[in-house]
Amino acid sequence: MERKFIQIAPNLVWVSDTTELTYGRYALSYHISPPETAEAAIEAFKRAAKQAGTFAPMIHTDCGAAYTSKGFNNYLASNNSRHSLSAPGTPAVIEHYWDDFKYIWMAHHSHPQTLAELEDLVNQNIKYINTVEISSKRNNLTAEDFRNEAV
Repeated sequence: MERKFIQIAPNLVWVSDTTELTYGRYALSYHISPPETAEAAIEAFKRAAKQAGTFAPMIHTDCGAAYTSKGFNNYLASNNSRHSLSAPGTPAVIEHYWDDFKYIWMAHHSHPQTLAELEDLVNQNIKYINTVEISSKRNNLTAEDFRNEAV
């Protein structure tokens, strides 16, 4: 991507990251799994492709083990998608979402005690980010409205 994160149309590039959450940007899809694995990352992309009706020709990720695995990269190749990696030690753009989720969203909600409560909290956040939050970076539109306008 050569740090060119602004795209001219939806579904040209998808960004991805995994994060660990403890319990006890337009989010196209997500998958919650106990361990971070290539299989879990692939599941998230299968859901994204189903939701979008297409597969992005480029996927941008960090250099995590799930994304650098042979299985994940074979999956991308089988979908004719190029893999763009952040420079080592440089966070992928999607990591800002997880930082906000962990340090802002979680700080304003009760700490989940079960996996089901954590999944509910993630669902609420994605719905909020996609359909409620308005940003000046998106011409004062929600992520969903900005995406629909681009289409």
